[in-house]
Amino acid sequence: MEREEYTKKLAQVRAKIDGIDRQLLPLFVERMQCSEQVAALKKEAGEPVFSANREQAILDWAREQGGAFGGEAAGFYSAIMAISRGRQHRLLPGGEPLRSMEASAAREMPAIPQGVVCQGVEGAYSHHAALDLFPDAAISFRPSWQQVFEDVQAGKAQFGVLPVENSAAGSVTAVYDLILRYRFYIVGAKAVKVAHCLATARPDAPVRTVISHPQALSQCRGYIAAHGFEIREFSNTAAAAEYVAEQSQEGLGAICSIEAAKQYGLTVLEEEIQDEKNNQTRFVVISRAPILPEGANKISLCFSLSHEPGSLYSVLQRFAFCGLNMTKIESRPIPGSVFEYDFYLDFTGNIHEPVTLELICSLYDELPRFSFLGNYSES
Repeated sequence: MEREEYTKKLAQVRAKIDGIDRQLLPLFVERMQCSEQVAALKKEAGEPVFSANREQAILDWAREQGGAFGGEAAGFYSAIMAISRGRQHRLLPGGEPLRSMEASAAREMPAIPQGVVCQGVEGAYSHHAALDLFPDAAISFRPSWQQVFEDVQAGKAQFGVLPVENSAAGSVTAVYDLILRYRFYIVGAKAVKVAHCLATARPDAPVRTVISHPQALSQCRGYIAAHGFEIREFSNTAAAAEYVAEQSQEGLGAICSIEAAKQYGLTVLEEEIQDEKNNQTRFVVISRAPILPEGANKISLCFSLSHEPGSLYSVLQRFAFCGLNMTKIESRPIPGSVFEYDFYLDFTGNIHEPVTLELICSLYDELPRFSFLGNYSES
């Protein structure tokens, strides 16, 4: 096809599309006005905004009537109904517990917290994160992540600092499982550069076996394979360094930070042994009480969904409609269930902005197992 002919035919088809759009827009406006009338009736009758059976019936009809474009038709109507539902939620404010929490929550972190707890021992990466976040706080250590949660739950510490994600090894799924189990608030986050070294108490003998946390071993798998080391998993990188120092065993080395190696008197054999040189671990701060700074820019929440086609897409598109960018999604099995999952989401936004608050309140009313987990800034 010649360029001139292509341009002419394209203009003709686009003119037809423009004509159809001019017909669609008034119908869309009329439909939204009807949606507002529905909201008024629901308010008078005390009925909820979301009607799963009604929406599913419309989607089934669109899919059937759409013929070869059935899937696309269902997606089109799903978007329209999500927009309509959002409008109804603004006219019928729900999520009262969330609104009350947003209005009453503290806006600033305490200058000196009443105790901060993290997993591991002195010199661990969690310790580094805690010191960066709370330089003047009393920091204590526990051998497991669950015990960090239990200390916060029991009021033994105001905050807990936990790793949730590494840029090379991915999510720390065990911590996400605990977040979803305890449903504490996330009130802060910190990214810490991870620079592993190989250290030993016996530099006079070659290292044959290395010990470290599974995440650190994963982050150094290339280096480990190249040297043919045997590996042993340990609870924490700094605890591994402490153990190597205590054992002073020939051929035993630890993968840890340089600070941890120095802390426990080890000799550093090689630095920067992680596969990814720009390796970072993201830590979060958990709290029993919400803290919602005015300038916070990241929101975390979780919920479950029914096993229906497009159910997750239907939720996620509502973030896009509000101009909110999702930065992470994680699915974890619900304990005691079979192939049912909780979804954990991070997205940009501030709960004090009306559009964002309305969205979160509408999801609170609609979604099972919904929890707002926090609004915080990440350094």
